[in-house]
Amino acid sequence: MSDHYVKVKVQLEQMKTLGEDEGKQGVDAEEHLQEPSPPASVSPDPSSINTSGGDTSSPSVTSKHRGKGRTKQGKDDKNCSGKHISDLPSHGSVVSAPSGRNQNRVEHEQTLHVRGTGKVLQGKSESNGNCVTIHASKNVQETRREDGLKLSQRKRRPVTVDTSKAKTSLEALKISIKYLKWKEFPLGRRAACDIYWHGVSFHDNENIVSGQVNKFPGMIDMLRKINLSRAMRTTQELFPEEYDFYPRSWILPEEYQQFSTQIRMVKENDATVNPTFIVKPDGGSQGDGIYLIRDPSDLKLMAGSQAKQGVVQEYIHKPLLIDKLKFDIRLYVLIKSLEPLEIYIAKEGLTRFCTEPYQEPSQKNLSHVFMHLTNYSLNVHSGNFIHSDSQNTGSKRTLSSVLYRLAAKGVDIKRVWSDIIALVIKTVIAVVPELRVYYQAEIPPGKPGPTCFQILGFDILLMKNLKPILLEVNSNPSMRIEHEKEVSPGVFEYVPSPVDEDVKVGVIRDTLRLMDPGLKKPSVSQLKAGGFEHKEEISVEGEKQEKSLEEGVLPSLCLKQVYPKYSKQFNCLRLVERIASLFIRFLGVKGNMRLGPTAFRTFFRTCKLSNSNFTMASVDILYIDITRRWSGTISDSREAGMGLQAFVEAFFFLAGRRFKSLVLREQVVSLLELCEAQLESQPGGEDRRSVSCSRALPRAVKTQTLGLANPQLSSPAPQRRAASQDYRLHQRLKPRMLRANVEN
Repeated sequence: MSDHYVKVKVQLEQMKTLGEDEGKQGVDAEEHLQEPSPPASVSPDPSSINTSGGDTSSPSVTSKHRGKGRTKQGKDDKNCSGKHISDLPSHGSVVSAPSGRNQNRVEHEQTLHVRGTGKVLQGKSESNGNCVTIHASKNVQETRREDGLKLSQRKRRPVTVDTSKAKTSLEALKISIKYLKWKEFPLGRRAACDIYWHGVSFHDNENIVSGQVNKFPGMIDMLRKINLSRAMRTTQELFPEEYDFYPRSWILPEEYQQFSTQIRMVKENDATVNPTFIVKPDGGSQGDGIYLIRDPSDLKLMAGSQAKQGVVQEYIHKPLLIDKLKFDIRLYVLIKSLEPLEIYIAKEGLTRFCTEPYQEPSQKNLSHVFMHLTNYSLNVHSGNFIHSDSQNTGSKRTLSSVLYRLAAKGVDIKRVWSDIIALVIKTVIAVVPELRVYYQAEIPPGKPGPTCFQILGFDILLMKNLKPILLEVNSNPSMRIEHEKEVSPGVFEYVPSPVDEDVKVGVIRDTLRLMDPGLKKPSVSQLKAGGFEHKEEISVEGEKQEKSLEEGVLPSLCLKQVYPKYSKQFNCLRLVERIASLFIRFLGVKGNMRLGPTAFRTFFRTCKLSNSNFTMASVDILYIDITRRWSGTISDSREAGMGLQAFVEAFFFLAGRRFKSLVLREQVVSLLELCEAQLESQPGGEDRRSVSCSRALPRAVKTQTLGLANPQLSSPAPQRRAASQDYRLHQRLKPRMLRANVEN
């Protein structure tokens, strides 16, 4: 067999070098090589491949001879499609190794070499030349794979990671990079890196125009208590049954009167009812500033001369207890991309336990934070806190250890996991619309910039009936793998925490693996603005197969894809994202986050929403009313105009006016379909953001844009009147302190 293989190899080399024309040669015996299927159809480790002369879907060999010993070396062979051998694709092509003398032998063994894959397939041929079965030569295959791996490792440039801004996640990140054999730049790098790891926000490292950053712009603002509550409230209005996992919330101080009135009415209707509420500061973290109340008068609304921004939520009265202690779950979630939306959930998480046995809240124990609050940063200072190197004991344990314990008691763990996955997907769907607005403002389409991903920390509480409740979402979950330990009275130092390291290193390592720039990107079809549908599901296994064999030495991914894997069940919830697509389309200037009054009118005209019952004057009044109300609720507003949340409110109002007989969800869907149909019918289908006017445009550009938006404004006089009207409307919306900074 070895001599035979050498002969064949020499024959093939000679055929490649000669390259003679087929028509000029007097060939008595012809050998036909059938063109193989694409390499994707070749099984990585086929046990048996049945082939026939006419089957083009699998590699086969047909050898046709008219006489013994009449085949001459150096003559060109033909394949079944008439292609020259040298024209066959180099990757995944099949080359035969016929033997001149033994071709008519009934059970002669043949060897097929699949080019580009390092596979050698062996089989037996019949007298007619058809190969019946082909088996993989495992020893040769493994040897060639190892050689190919060494070659690919030499050729491939190591992935570069900038860790200069990593902060508390640095130790876990270093371990992960070393594990993957990537290259770390702890002090940064003048040349661009593949991945930038930031510790706080997208803006930790400015002027990044390529690569990938582990923070989304706007994520910190979006996941503050107030903004998260507003986003969840909007989706609760549309899907009240789907979003019942988020506690009822009131925003402070603007909804203090509403909160007080509702609680007073509840107590008047039933004197035995005495609910408990938990108050959280808007920008608080690590349990700072959280306290419990039973009466609205107990709220601490002022901090000096300024009102405190925060939320007050219903307290969950019946939590699930283990060892008589209340606990919550810290689950790590990776948002791999926004468009298309890809979500991964870590299979392993942490559980943080209180350090004081739980009792129903009463006026006496409301201040017992070690009983009611599960925050690690609070309980670690309790004298009862237990540091343990074991995963199933102590005040911080792995999620799997708790689930195993529940399973031993007969709990349906699959059902619990299913409910948690649904909670995560629905929450991300609720915050994505605002994130898209932030993203297009920081990285407008067509502008150089990085792509983004981010690890989020979901804090989830299990009720006694095993229903998961969302407590909050952390944009910067702690990835520290050490914990504080009091080595002597009043002296603390950081010591390794095996539980943290097991969970967090795996999350960071596999996040890097998923964001490896060497991985092939999935193919996605974007059907409608804001609504994405995948032609095929993106599987982790598929991604690993596309990568080199180096992945084989790493453990299986601890991150599980949940979206778009389960997109069919949840795509119907993405209504607000479709509204956000309309909002972004009419923003006017790339980088804006606010809709101007003229852009709002352009939206109405383009979608043909005005009629005799709702004139353009009514449109202006609606814009002024809603924008003024929202400008008073956002204290740090950097620019005037209508934000996304205000636009969503206006959209709901218009949907209610136009489709009065329907429920809110159907009203919104009907108006969305109407707007999207009008936009699709527009000639050219260009980006409508260039049509609407903006405060940032100079007057010359603005009047030209107005002329494009409305053909009736072709003469200079109507253009001046339109621009003047836009100016006056802005003047009415500008705060007095900003009157000097009016647009040109």
